[in-house]
Amino acid sequence: MSWIYFLDLFGTCIFAISGVLTAIRKEFDLVGTLIIGFVTAIGGGTLRDLLIGRFPVGWLNDRNYFIVIFIGYLIAYIFQNKVVRFKRSMFLFDTIGIGLFTILGIQIALQYKLNVEVCLIMGVISACFGGVIRDVLTNEIPLIFRNEIYATACLIGGVVYLVLMKISSFENLNIISSILIVILVRYLSIKYKWSLNFSQK
Repeated sequence: MSWIYFLDLFGTCIFAISGVLTAIRKEFDLVGTLIIGFVTAIGGGTLRDLLIGRFPVGWLNDRNYFIVIFIGYLIAYIFQNKVVRFKRSMFLFDTIGIGLFTILGIQIALQYKLNVEVCLIMGVISACFGGVIRDVLTNEIPLIFRNEIYATACLIGGVVYLVLMKISSFENLNIISSILIVILVRYLSIKYKWSLNFSQK
């Protein structure tokens, strides 16, 4: 198994934690939090696979995805008294997740020999739409539709990855660098209150 596979499982666990923490904050019950954690973890990847015709979708034939989602579920509950109080915790888990899944989504789309712009879109869908489903189900305005830099961070990281693929043969370094770019752009946008909303009040 490649380290990319384990990276995918790690990202799935991270997104599951993000979903469960959101559900805990919304006072969902045990089953409700598990459902939110599950759809947050696999929602974006499932939509991507359906769009590109990847059947069956990735998690259906691999119980490891179920295992890591349940591990994320347990982690969120065990440490909820420490992390759920802090928005930084949910921000951290969500940001790491979108960084991982942006690049993984692009890689999977590239395997299907799609145009680079389509691959970039698939990366954003992989990264963001699990969170969109989570926010809709928990009655929140999805982050992708707010003033925050969210999908844009994924786009920037995805473009960096596609460029690095053309100019560098160090695949592992390209992946890590691009993921860190997504995380850095997202972090800086929150720290300095960057926004793409230029409307005047």
